[in-house]
This record gives sequence, C-alpha cells and structure tokens, in this order.
Amino acid sequence: MNYPIEFIQYLAEFHGSRDYFECHEILEEYWKKHLPLDRKSVWVGFIQLAVGMYHYRRNNESGAIRTLQKSKQILNKHTEEMNQLGMDSDGLLQLLTDSIHRLKNNEPYKSPFLPIEDPDLLAACQTICKEYGYSWNCSSNLTDPLLVNRHSTRDRTDVIQERFKQLQKRSKNK
Repeated sequence: MNYPIEFIQYLAEFHGSRDYFECHEILEEYWKKHLPLDRKSVWVGFIQLAVGMYHYRRNNESGAIRTLQKSKQILNKHTEEMNQLGMDSDGLLQLLTDSIHRLKNNEPYKSPFLPIEDPDLLAACQTICKEYGYSWNCSSNLTDPLLVNRHSTRDRTDVIQERFKQLQKRSKNK
C-alpha cells in the first residue's frame, strides 16, 4: 500500500468528521503541490466530490448537482487511477449517479460511504479516523452549524491576500 497520506486523511475526514470542507482543503493542498495545472486530475474529481456533498448537505441543490456532475465527468476518465488508489471506481461512479438522481428528485442528503476496495487502505483510514477521535462512517451532524456552514466561519485572510497578490501580478504584466 502506497497512498498519499493526504488521500488517507481525506477519506478519514470524509467518513469520520464528515467535514467535507476540510476534505476539500486537504486534497486541494496536495493537488496544488503535485499537479496544479491539471484541472482534470483525479484529485480535482475527489475535491469536487467533497464540495458537491458539502453543497448537498446545505440544501444547495443546483450547486451540488453542478459540482457532482463535474466530479463524475473527471472521475469517469480516471477509473484505472481510482482503482490504483484502492477505490472501487464503478461503485464510486454509481454513488455519484445516485446522488445526482437523489438531488434532482429533491431527496434529502444522507451521508455517503465511498467504496474503498483495498482492505489495507480501509484499515489505514479507520486508524487515522480513530486517532482524530471520530467514529468511522458516522452520519453527518446536520444540526452543527460549524460543520454545515463551515465556509462562512473560516478565516479567509490567506485566500484574500493570495487573490490580491495574483491581481497585482496580472496588473504588472499588462
């Protein structure tokens, strides 16, 4: 088993804390270090999966559908890579299809289980989950505003500074 620790952490957060925003943060940082220009990488597909579930849980149906469809399009092109990452690619794509269908039929959010095929990966995720103090494959706490509305409670100083820096850079290049 040789999976990026960030992917294991992503899966532990996804199934333990159900903090999809944190899942997004973990894999985005990894993606930016390794494949920042590849917006169609498998990592972007997993990032969008977490973002889509975040929107679904918040009842943002249009945002969830749009993001989960993008995730499915990307991940559909990376089935072999998903399998190498210890996942059941067919099961994961079916989960996305089912989630989109549920959204379009106004069915309520329910916490998904990503189909982890490799028992060693599953054990590693469960171990990290336990170390973090989470129960494995628990349901989302829909009454926790810090979990459900995480985007509005975070410190965005670094994001704002980075955007300003990029804007200045573009202005100098004109």
